[in-house]
Amino acid sequence: MDDEYLTVSQVNAYINRMLKYDRNLQNIYIRGEISNYKTYPSGHSYFTLKDDKSQIPAVMFKGRKHSLKFQPEDGMKVIIKGKIEVYERDGKYQLYATTITEDGIGELHIAFEQLKKKLDSEGLFDDAHKKEIPKYPQRIGVVTARTGAAIRDIITTIKRRYPYCEVLVFSTLVQGEMAANQIVRQIRHAQQFDIDTLIVGRGGGSIEDLWPFNEEIVAREIYACRIPVISAVGHEIDWTISDFVADIRAATPTAAAEIAVPEISEVKYKLNQLTQRTNKAINEKLIQNKQKIENISQKQIFKNPESIYEIKQMHLDNLIGKLNLTSKNIITENRNRLLKIESRSVLRNPNEVTKAKRDIFIRNVDKLTILDPLLTLKRGYSIAKMDDKVVSSAKDVKTGDELDIEFDDGTVNTKVI
Repeated sequence: MDDEYLTVSQVNAYINRMLKYDRNLQNIYIRGEISNYKTYPSGHSYFTLKDDKSQIPAVMFKGRKHSLKFQPEDGMKVIIKGKIEVYERDGKYQLYATTITEDGIGELHIAFEQLKKKLDSEGLFDDAHKKEIPKYPQRIGVVTARTGAAIRDIITTIKRRYPYCEVLVFSTLVQGEMAANQIVRQIRHAQQFDIDTLIVGRGGGSIEDLWPFNEEIVAREIYACRIPVISAVGHEIDWTISDFVADIRAATPTAAAEIAVPEISEVKYKLNQLTQRTNKAINEKLIQNKQKIENISQKQIFKNPESIYEIKQMHLDNLIGKLNLTSKNIITENRNRLLKIESRSVLRNPNEVTKAKRDIFIRNVDKLTILDPLLTLKRGYSIAKMDDKVVSSAKDVKTGDELDIEFDDGTVNTKVI
């Protein structure tokens, strides 16, 4: 009965022999796009060759790579010469590449470069728009998948480095067609919380896996976010549009956590240094003030405080003496002025002053009397007036003018003929 059954190893070996005997599969040329290209410490490179409908795993051993004229990268369109065989241990067939030649750039990489150029021309990558990452955050948000190595690495690193910081996770898809829209919604949702820094990213993967972070809607949402954003997508060699538009790019999710929070031991060290410097400054100030007090206490004024009163008393006595002397001088000066005034003749014979003033008054009255026009009329003279104005010359009147002739005893109206 045992001869009727085959082991798994026998089946895989049989299939592998079948492929090796097929000449069409032993010297084959395949055109496709490289994805998820990785080189291991052994020097062997493993990747996937794909088109828009299918894919095949591939490997290029170290010994074959000396013929390469370029470094294969994800997204490159290439033509590979090689053979198809079964990797018997895993029971899967794969392409064993012997040569790789370029066949243009993959569509995703073309889209990446086009969007990068567009956003850069709009200024979304400019350093002037970059926000500073807070040094001592209280709360950090993370937009990524709730499960996976990325979120575990971020939380572990933050709790280890700065356990005082709270971490809020805004779970989202990070690959696939629906991922970009979910990432945008969670970035907007995170801004409703009191968050100091926002980490947006995921772990490593192929260019297809990372593509949501190359979508224009995600890039613009990161740019518009009012919270400082750290982009942490993939590994160190992976670059996405999110990395360029974010406030800072981290090579990995773990590196993002290290950028987001300080090392608690360093914070404690700085606080200790500040405490020591503060205590030293206080002690020095105390010593200085103590010395000042001692110097002041040694002054004569504190040894003999009555000296303050004595000096002020002497000053007061001096002022009183000056005041008395000044008062006496003023009194003496005024007394002398009074004696001079009393010695004048006018005070001894005031009638002489009155008689002199009366004589001056009489002389002035006589002068005014001479000028009185009424006295002129009494002596037989008359005054001619026209329109209440005195006529002083015959030239001032003409035939037909009416005049008022004023006499001592009355006025007569007349007309010039």
